[in-house]
Amino acid sequence: MSAREILEKLVSFPTISRESNLELIDWVEEYLNGHGVTCHRDYNEEGTKASLFANVGPEVEGGIVMSGHVDVVPVDGQDWDSDPFQVVEKDGRLYGRGTCDMKGFDAIALAAVPQALARGLKRPLQIALTRDEEIGCIGAPPMIEKMAAILPRAESVIVGEPSMMQAVTGHKGSIGYEIVFRGFEVHSSIMHQGVSAIMQAARLIDWANRRNDENMARTPTGAAAIFEPPFSTLHVGMISGGTAHNITAAECRLWLDFRLVPDEEMRDWSARMQAEIDRIEAGMQAIHPNCRIEVSEYFRVPGLKPETAGTAEALARAITGDNGSHVVSYGTEAGQFQEKGYSAVICGPGDIAQAHQPNEYVTLAQFAAAERFAERVIDHLAR
Repeated sequence: MSAREILEKLVSFPTISRESNLELIDWVEEYLNGHGVTCHRDYNEEGTKASLFANVGPEVEGGIVMSGHVDVVPVDGQDWDSDPFQVVEKDGRLYGRGTCDMKGFDAIALAAVPQALARGLKRPLQIALTRDEEIGCIGAPPMIEKMAAILPRAESVIVGEPSMMQAVTGHKGSIGYEIVFRGFEVHSSIMHQGVSAIMQAARLIDWANRRNDENMARTPTGAAAIFEPPFSTLHVGMISGGTAHNITAAECRLWLDFRLVPDEEMRDWSARMQAEIDRIEAGMQAIHPNCRIEVSEYFRVPGLKPETAGTAEALARAITGDNGSHVVSYGTEAGQFQEKGYSAVICGPGDIAQAHQPNEYVTLAQFAAAERFAERVIDHLAR
C-alpha cells in the first residue's frame, strides 16, 4: 500500500480520544504481521485502547524510531465541508481529521516498512504508535518503558508532530490539575454564612491571572527568549459548578494547566499553587470547617530540551538540510522519550496551525517531503 492509501485507511477510523482505538490498532497489526513484523501492545487500564510498537529489521541496537500518536481530537461543533473521517483531496491539500495531527506521519512510517525490509537494513527501523496523546500524552510513558525492555535500544527518535518538516529541538513542559472546591450551601441572601465554591475558585483564577501578568512583564531569560510566548503560562480551560443563581455553590471544578519554559521547574510552580490553595482553603474553613479543596494531577509532560551533540537532531538536520533553531510551545511525546534516555527530535509534515481545526489538512507538498524524509531514514539504516 502507498502512504496515501494507508492515510485514507487510518483516517477512516474515528479514533477520537474518548473512544476506543482498537479497530485501528488491529488493522495496523494485521498490516505489519503481513510483512512478517511482530507487534507489541500496551493497553490502558480498561483494555479499550492500546499503543503499538514494533522492530523492523535486525534485532540490534542503534536503530531509529518513527513515532506518532493515533488518537485525534473531536469534531463536535466544527463546521466541516466534507466528511472528517474521509480523506478528500482539493487544491493541493489532503483534508480529514488527523491528516496533519498526525496520521499523515503515521501513514508514512507504516509505508516505509516494506521499503525498509526490501533494502536489508543494518540497523532497525522501529515503529511506535501511541494512544491518548490528545488528553495529556498519557499513553506514551508506559509504552516507552515496554519498548526499552523489549526492543533493542534505538539511537534516535523522530516524533512526527507537524513542524513543516523542520527540526524542532525544544518545547515547553506542561502539567495539569483538576481542582475541586467544596463549599457550603446557603441562600444567597445570607451568603456571608455560606461558602461559594465558585467565588472561592475565582480567587485561584485571579491568582493565575496575576502570575501571568508578572511573567509577561519580566525580561525573558535566555532559555525562555526563543519561545513564543517567551514565558511560562497558567491557563484555566474549563470550569463548572453551582446549582442555582440564588444558592451559594456547593461545588466548583476547574482545570488549571501550566506550560513552562525550560529553566523553570514544575515542582516550584506546583508548590506555589499549593500554597495559594492552602491560603484559600483556610479562609473557607474559617467560615465552615467542612469546606475543602481537592487537587489531583491529570497530566504531566516533560519539556524537550535541545541536546548537546544529539543524534536525533543531527539526523533530522542532515536529511532536511535545516540548520535553523526551532522550538514550540505545545507539548509532545518527544520530551517523554528524552526523559527515558532517548535522543529525540520533532520533525513531521504539516502546520500545527491546522491541528484541531475544522477542515484540517496537510498539503501534498508536505506529505511528499515527509515521504522523502522516510526514504532517507531507510538509507541511513541501510549503511
